[in-house]
Amino acid sequence: MSAAPDPDAGSVRHGLARLREAWSRGLRVLRAKGPSQFQFWLIALFIGIAAGFAALFFRKGISLLQGLVYGSDDISSIHSYAAGLPWYWLVAVPVLGGLVVGVILDRFTPDARARSVADVIEGAALREGRVEIRAGLASAAASVITLGTGGSSGREGPVVHLAGVISTWISKRINADGITGRDLLGCAVAAAVSASFNAPIAGALFALEVVLRHFALHAFAPIVIASAAGTVINRLEFGDVTEFTLPTASALEFYVELPAFLILGLVCGVVATVLMHAILFAEDWASRMRALLRLPRWLRPAFAGALLGGLAVGFPHIIGVGYETTSAALTGQLLLHEAIVFAVLKVVAVAITLGGRMGGGVFSPSLMVGALTGLAFGLIATGIFPEISGAATLYALAGMGAVAAAVLGAPISTTLIVFELTGDWQTGLAVMVAVSMSTALGSRLVRRSFFLTQLERRGVRLAAGPHAYLLSMYRVSRVMRDISDTRAPNKDRLWELIEDGIYIDANATLEAAMPVFERSGVPFIPVVRLAAEGEGPDLQGALFHVDALKAYNRALAAVSAEEHG
Repeated sequence: MSAAPDPDAGSVRHGLARLREAWSRGLRVLRAKGPSQFQFWLIALFIGIAAGFAALFFRKGISLLQGLVYGSDDISSIHSYAAGLPWYWLVAVPVLGGLVVGVILDRFTPDARARSVADVIEGAALREGRVEIRAGLASAAASVITLGTGGSSGREGPVVHLAGVISTWISKRINADGITGRDLLGCAVAAAVSASFNAPIAGALFALEVVLRHFALHAFAPIVIASAAGTVINRLEFGDVTEFTLPTASALEFYVELPAFLILGLVCGVVATVLMHAILFAEDWASRMRALLRLPRWLRPAFAGALLGGLAVGFPHIIGVGYETTSAALTGQLLLHEAIVFAVLKVVAVAITLGGRMGGGVFSPSLMVGALTGLAFGLIATGIFPEISGAATLYALAGMGAVAAAVLGAPISTTLIVFELTGDWQTGLAVMVAVSMSTALGSRLVRRSFFLTQLERRGVRLAAGPHAYLLSMYRVSRVMRDISDTRAPNKDRLWELIEDGIYIDANATLEAAMPVFERSGVPFIPVVRLAAEGEGPDLQGALFHVDALKAYNRALAAVSAEEHG
């Protein structure tokens, strides 16, 4: 005798089927029409939570690996623990870590280079808020291994890019347009920074100031929502605590001592420039040496690890993000010569790590170098003028913000990050003065920031603003008039220009086409497909000067509307 069907089971199946149908229908609407404002805020909240957990797991992964290889999972005291380990272990760990990093990046990225903040900025400006997913995941894994095995870099760069991977995946699922994609990317970045440093205000402003590079109102609300969500994730795990604890409130003789902070800002601008150029020099030198010795590219991080290991034998302070040494500088536990030596060695170690194409970012190292620079300056200043000086640790706090701001090219968000990392809001004027001077000087000695300088070296011209890079976003093939178009010029005239050497490849951008117009003075340029060697070009159509200018003007108008919307 068969059992009677269960009506409850049937209703459950029916309910699940309706839920799947509603989900599919909603996803189709999102792809076709884009999210409404309320839906967008919900998506921003979801991205904030996801990016917050990504930052949390990234940090936990570093601690776990560090505990396995060094025996201590506390990133705030790793160098003290590592100082008691055998010298051969200090050398072997970063070498093995470099080997694994090299294999990962060689296998999963086209150029064996870890992705970071510069790539996120490029994605926001030129790729409708998208970043590379496969390379981004590989870079995150490589950075965890780098920082867990003694690499001297920071965790914010790979975390920011990892958050960008999350927003890119969602943007592709909902077929987001450029504005929506960039806003979602900003949400992810804000949440990642907030979750990494327990700094919700600075996280939101970092996304606007550094990544989106505008403060449009339409982006502000969702970015703040995501930033708050990322902060909640951090505080649920670590509590409402600051990264660094200052011993006492700093004293500042405002009118007498402020000129010293102006000078400190200039000193920090020079130090930040030295740090940036050291990294870029190490990158170029390592590339030349690898080519000269004909080494496989996956060995490059291992050689960097060997150099780091040798340096760590004598100076374990260079290991990891450097929070222990930064805290010692902020609390005045270092002598003058220690502050100077540790600052120089940290610059060298960061240059080796990033020049050797291991993973990691530059923010945490710049905080450490800045704190050491500020402490050294403060010890000298208070020693010369003890009767009119406050605490030397105040200079360490200001120096920390000043160097980081010049490196990132982000004076507003960096100032706020310093406040939120330390919880000391009483010395804001001193920090602001130092940050303003260092940023003003540093932006003139590089292309506005370390990230924009990196992009400039790759041929991506974002530092000058949209008017400089928008032309590179348009392929000639998108703007040209096809040869079959009735508005296209006479073929004979086009071939005459080709014979005179006046033509442009269809795969080129308008950035390459505009100088051709200026040199030739013609109203249109033949567009060709360059065939194999020995074969003539294949005529595709013509690019008119007026069409190129119209496309450029439309792009400028769209950027202006987004930035002021």
